[in-house]
Amino acid sequence: MNWISNVVRPKIRNFLNRRESPENLWIKCPETGQLVFFKDVETNQFVIPGSNYHMRMGAVARLKSMFDGETWLDIAVPEVATDPLKFRDERRYADRLKDARTKTGLADAIKLGLGKLDGTPVVIGVQDFDFMGGSLGMAAGEAVIVGLETAVDRGTPFIMFAASGGARMQEGILSLMQLPRTTVAVQKLREAKRPYIVVLTNPTTGGVTASYAMLGDVQIAEPGALVGFAGPRVIEQTIREKLPEGFQKSEYLRDHGMVDMVVHRHELRATLANLCRVLTKTATAPVRTNLPAPATAAVSAQA
Repeated sequence: MNWISNVVRPKIRNFLNRRESPENLWIKCPETGQLVFFKDVETNQFVIPGSNYHMRMGAVARLKSMFDGETWLDIAVPEVATDPLKFRDERRYADRLKDARTKTGLADAIKLGLGKLDGTPVVIGVQDFDFMGGSLGMAAGEAVIVGLETAVDRGTPFIMFAASGGARMQEGILSLMQLPRTTVAVQKLREAKRPYIVVLTNPTTGGVTASYAMLGDVQIAEPGALVGFAGPRVIEQTIREKLPEGFQKSEYLRDHGMVDMVVHRHELRATLANLCRVLTKTATAPVRTNLPAPATAAVSAQA
C-alpha cells in the first residue's frame, strides 16, 4: 500500500486511477458474439472479420466507399417544415430531430452526393438508419426526389442505398404522401432512360419498401439484410403460422425472385460501377459530363 491508497480521499483516488478509453473500442458481432476492435471493423468497411456480418454503415462512410478518391459534391435539398403537426409523445418531435442531427451530423435521414464511380458520373443517395431509424418524412422524401431529378438533369445513373424502419409517424399523413411523390420521381428518371439502381441494406422495411426501394431497374441486397414491409414477428402473429427459415432475408428474397443479386460489401463498388457502365452503354469509355473537377477532399457543406 502506498501513500495514495492510505491518505488520499476515495473520490480523488478514483480520479487518479481512472483510465480513459473510447466507448467503442470493441464491437460485438450480433451473429456470433465475437469481439473485434472497432478500428479493424472500420477499415473492413464495417464488415466483421471472420463472420462477414455486415454492420450498419453511416451515410458519410458509405459515400466515401463509393466515390473516386472519396470525393463528391453534396447536393442541396430544399428546406421543409420542421414540425408541421406540432407532434409530441414522450418528447417533442422538434427535440428528437435536434438530437438526431447532433448525433449524425446530418440534416435528415438521407444524404446525397454527386461525383464519379470508377470514372462514371453518378448521383448517390444514402439513407442513414442512425437518423431516427432512417424514417421517411418530408425532408427525406424531398431528398429522394431531388436526387432523382439531379440524375435526370445531369444524365447520370441514380444509386439509392435504402435503410429504413418505415414512414415517420411524427409527420402522419405528410410522411405517407412521400410514397407516391417518390414513385413519380422514379418514373421521370425511367422516362429519361437513366438507370436506377437500389441497394437494400439492413433493415429496409415499411413504406420505403412500398415505394422507391423496390422500384429499381436492378435490385441489389447486402448479405443478411432484412427486407420487407412488416417484420417477421408481426406477420407470424397475424397469420398464426411459423415462417420459413431466413424469411425476408436478402438470400431468401433472391431465391424467390424479389432481389436480383446479393453482393458482399467488398465487391459492391465494382459491381455498381460495372452496372452503370453497362446500363449507360459506356463499357469502354465513361461518359464525360459537365461535372466540376473533383477537389482533394469531399465537400462537407450540409444540404
